[in-house]
Amino acid sequence: MSIEKLIRLQSKNSRTVVGLMSGTSCDGIDACLIKIEGSGLTTKVDFIGFETYPYSDEIREMILRSSKRETGSVDLVCRLNFTLGKLFANSVRRIAEKISIPLSEIDLVGSHGHTVYHLPASKGIVNINEGSTLQIGEPSVIAQETGITTIADFRTRDIAVGGDGAPLVPYTDFILLGRDGVCRAIQNIGGIANVALLPGDCDINKVIAFDSGPGNMVIDRFAEKITNGRAKFDKDGALASRGRPDQHFLDRLCAHPFVTKQPPKSTGREDFGIDFADNLYEEMKQKRLNDSDAIATVTAFTAKSISDSYRNFIQPLHRIEEVVLGGGGVHNRTLMKFLGDYLPCMRIRQTDDFGIPADAKEAMSFALLANETVYGTPANIPSSTGAKEKVVLGKIILGS
Repeated sequence: MSIEKLIRLQSKNSRTVVGLMSGTSCDGIDACLIKIEGSGLTTKVDFIGFETYPYSDEIREMILRSSKRETGSVDLVCRLNFTLGKLFANSVRRIAEKISIPLSEIDLVGSHGHTVYHLPASKGIVNINEGSTLQIGEPSVIAQETGITTIADFRTRDIAVGGDGAPLVPYTDFILLGRDGVCRAIQNIGGIANVALLPGDCDINKVIAFDSGPGNMVIDRFAEKITNGRAKFDKDGALASRGRPDQHFLDRLCAHPFVTKQPPKSTGREDFGIDFADNLYEEMKQKRLNDSDAIATVTAFTAKSISDSYRNFIQPLHRIEEVVLGGGGVHNRTLMKFLGDYLPCMRIRQTDDFGIPADAKEAMSFALLANETVYGTPANIPSSTGAKEKVVLGKIILGS
């Protein structure tokens, strides 16, 4: 019966799929509804709708506590796994209601979950060299609550074959934005910033992809500190626009061991989370840096770590013709200005120019990865993750 259900999904002319994403910014659940025809290089995508469903302050605080070694406990992670599963399921219902489509007409859910902790092999602990990662938001709850076949936990199989489990989105970048003769850097700026380089003569084995460093994560925390919790992010980059980056701190931040590390590499809150941001903020205050200059500095850090990663790890091999931006960072005007300053000779576009809303891109990507799982298509890129081989990603929980 289970095989027959998957065969029926494969044999459909098109599949209606919801992609779910909860990123390192911990602001909410992104839900993207798309229609997919085919798979792999023959994939065609029609965007239907997108929405972000914000976390309550209580849930956000629980997620942040669960992601820190000092405050994350086994019982907290265990309970939060199922709580988030229900919230993810509710997001599927809400996006379906928004689009006025019955749940029975949705074929598949692809859920990234929320990353509690990410330890690639390069960050092994005490005599344990194997990589590990943990995403929560129990997919069995999603499938049970919605009745829809759900595919989740995409990162673990790549780690099982020696990869970092990240980045995974470059596969869908290749499908959606590659293969047209233009050498593009597809730059996502979420909580973490990551890039996928698609050469003009692109075949999937030539894709270069890695996390470049922090995206919005440190900026968000500085905005929260500066406003005493009234703001969770720097809206439009307004706070940073009032200041000037401090060159001493900027140079030191851009020398961070992760930023200068050779790819493949991936990161998260373990490197650039609350502890990193709070310690940095306190040090800046001790050096009498005002709040405007402090947040301008970390905003410039995100932009310069991106440009440095191009200069050090991509441009020696490829001439980038254009940069295509996605993720929530595109709404930060000060960050966009800094990025333009650091990349003066490159054409900068947004994924919206290609019919992909910037905020929706990552959630859309996990809908596409779920589709590849149904077809049994390997969707990791070993040159990007460091994996020993290509593998099929995700675990399948059949709907009712």
